[in-house]
Amino acid sequence: MGKPRPWPLAVAIALVSAAALAYQLLLMRWLAIEHWHPFAVMIISLALLGHGASGTWLSLWLGRTRSRLDTVFDSAFATCALLFGLTATLVPMLAHWIPFNGLELAWDPRQLLWLSALYLLLSVPFFFAACCFGLAFARHGSRIPVLYGADLIGAGAGALAALALTWLPEGRGLVLASLCAPCAAMLVAQRRRLQFAAVVVAALLVLLLPGQLTAPRANEYKGLSKTLLLPQARVLARRSGPYGSLAVLESPRVPLRHAPGLSLGYALEPPMQLGLYTDGDAMSVIVHDDGTACAREWLGVMTSALPYRMRAPRSVLVLGAGGGLDVLQALQMGAAQVDAVELDPQRLHLVRDIYAGYSGNLYRDRRVRAIVAEPRAYVRATPRRYDLIVLGGGDSFASTGAGVQAASEQYALTVEAMHDYLDRLTPQGMVVVTRWNKQPPRDELKLFATAIEALRERGVRDPARYLAAIRNWDASTWVIAREPLDANALSGLRTFIDERGFDPVHVSGYRMPAADRFHVLEPPTLYEGVDALLAPKAREYVRDYKFEIAPATDDRPYFGHFFRWRSLPELWRLREQGSAVLMDSGYLLLVAALVQALPIALLLVLLPLRALPRGDGAAAEGAWAPSRWRAASYFLALGLAFLFIEIATLSRLTLLVGHPLLAVNAGLAAFLLCAGLGSLQAQRWLGREGPAEEAATSDAGIARRIRWAVHVIAFGLLWQFAMFHVALEFAAAWPVWARALLGLAGIAPLAFAMGMPFPLGLARLARSAPALVPWAWGINGCASVIAAIAALLLSMAFGLRATLLIALALYVFAAWVWRGGQYRSSGSTSSDQRTLRASGNA
Repeated sequence: MGKPRPWPLAVAIALVSAAALAYQLLLMRWLAIEHWHPFAVMIISLALLGHGASGTWLSLWLGRTRSRLDTVFDSAFATCALLFGLTATLVPMLAHWIPFNGLELAWDPRQLLWLSALYLLLSVPFFFAACCFGLAFARHGSRIPVLYGADLIGAGAGALAALALTWLPEGRGLVLASLCAPCAAMLVAQRRRLQFAAVVVAALLVLLLPGQLTAPRANEYKGLSKTLLLPQARVLARRSGPYGSLAVLESPRVPLRHAPGLSLGYALEPPMQLGLYTDGDAMSVIVHDDGTACAREWLGVMTSALPYRMRAPRSVLVLGAGGGLDVLQALQMGAAQVDAVELDPQRLHLVRDIYAGYSGNLYRDRRVRAIVAEPRAYVRATPRRYDLIVLGGGDSFASTGAGVQAASEQYALTVEAMHDYLDRLTPQGMVVVTRWNKQPPRDELKLFATAIEALRERGVRDPARYLAAIRNWDASTWVIAREPLDANALSGLRTFIDERGFDPVHVSGYRMPAADRFHVLEPPTLYEGVDALLAPKAREYVRDYKFEIAPATDDRPYFGHFFRWRSLPELWRLREQGSAVLMDSGYLLLVAALVQALPIALLLVLLPLRALPRGDGAAAEGAWAPSRWRAASYFLALGLAFLFIEIATLSRLTLLVGHPLLAVNAGLAAFLLCAGLGSLQAQRWLGREGPAEEAATSDAGIARRIRWAVHVIAFGLLWQFAMFHVALEFAAAWPVWARALLGLAGIAPLAFAMGMPFPLGLARLARSAPALVPWAWGINGCASVIAAIAALLLSMAFGLRATLLIALALYVFAAWVWRGGQYRSSGSTSSDQRTLRASGNA
């Protein structure tokens, strides 16, 4: 065996890490289509399960082969890298055969078993990727920080690569991401020609592999799947991109007639439509428009036409234009200028260019200005004032009713967002939102509570005068005005509901006994809730309500989260009567993921460690001797803290940058890159250590540097809070790239310091107990499995800031619990050693 070549190994680790993280991010997109968006967040957890399990099993394997590790390292590393590439290609194909459905968790306990099976299957590629890292750390203990830095830097590059691969079909992107693994195997293996041939063969197989084998199949309960059951329904076009997989559907025999809130008194049919689905759900429609008044008449008899009848807005801002229904309605109702903001350029391209003739050249109308931007970011940045702001939405009734979006951030529906909208209105301007009706009411009351809270924060003593809402059998429309609604506006509202047969939910001065005229609610919970939220004891009503309807905020932006544990027994008893859909499957899916992840992690990561020898390894004289509980506590706390900060920070960055995908991918890349640089700095520190006889002093120095890193982490959190606050206040009008750079500047010091404690602790452990290095890696991975899910649950329960503070407390605990240890000596003890022993013992 020749002299180790650390830099080719570092490059190989970076390649495997890049492939694993790109695969992880693309698998999130794959699962968002195959299942639902909340399930996608579990990918972080199952990826880390693979890391934790690999560390444990490497510990057992190295216990038998450590003496031969130098001989077998190259072949073992290359084999694991190749197995990662192979399993990464096979896993999506096999996942199709597991009949898991998250919507059935509330009434089918077997789904928890299928979830565990899918969880284990998807973690297999990450197990082999992590084996590469664990082998390298065990083989090159003195180079752990530089190898760990290569791991993080490679992961950052993988995050950027995933951004480019999202433009490809989802299955093809997954397979291409895995090709880096054979390249890494070729760099490390001694038999280069054989490995080069393997890389060529793998590339050819990828190119010849039919895309249908790895492509996701939309869940059978999603809108696209259900609509395709109609006779002659077919998909006309598909587009893949960073903001989702788009599908345009035509149903000529049973035409789509999407018209939420359409009056039952309207006798004609709306025109034909094309369905525009995102990730198989969240339908918006492209309306067939021939330009005639008759073809547009139906747009004036929907509940969403309310603000146009109350006042005559000339300038309208549509946020989330989708297929253009809200834009078309604004034109029909007399708007002179309509600004249509759409996040996804692919969706805009389909409506404006591909189906321009079908939509009557909607976006080429001189009155319409199409803007590609994140809606709330545009509102914060624009100096324009509007008479009406329309919050468009493509939510599916089925998915929102089942609580699928419970774990999704919705910064467009927070108290702070309402402030942004109201600030961009003219003095007589209004904000309008149309929502699906649900019984018992949840998001309608939460929206009303959010609007009331925003108005009260602006000094409004009587919010009732600023609000109005009407409903029919399937939808309700809610109006929030910048100034009190005058008599003319209220008169227009009453005339509109009398003409079209709508029921008033809240109208200032309108008597409630007359509210339930056409569409009877039994019991009248919606009306009672609206009255209660306007009453002095509103907070008590929100606290006692069976669902979580407290106003959403930027710190807790989970508008779709309504689940309350105290309501679970009642809902469970009534589930066969239809209450299962009220349990919020998105939240329950997170809880179920945590429930099954914990025993799986214990079984695959911690339980096998009992087979390790009871001794921690022979330490040299004067060397630091770790206790297992200290090491376990240290790496457990680091695993929890790192993920808590990472996930909460990326969520906050989404608000600042405005573009969710850019924030997550660029933020993750910067996070890992800066953490990698921190790890490289730790390597520089270790390189300055003295000879072996000064090991005690070196260990004490490492402990001091760990404490220093924790101090910098605390400073980094303060810096992030300050930077984000300043950016949100003063940089709203800056370009996206400038806001992104400002956000990354707020992350950099924190991420740099977070990259130090783990490699420093691992290097410290490698000096005295090298057999425990993969074990410590496994402990850290086990904690991360739990942290990835727990971070989101903590944020939903306590807020993003509280999650960050909990993470800081864990870092402080880690520095305290592993601040020192016992030192072995064969003879007399010097005064310096006695001092170190005294200061190092817990």
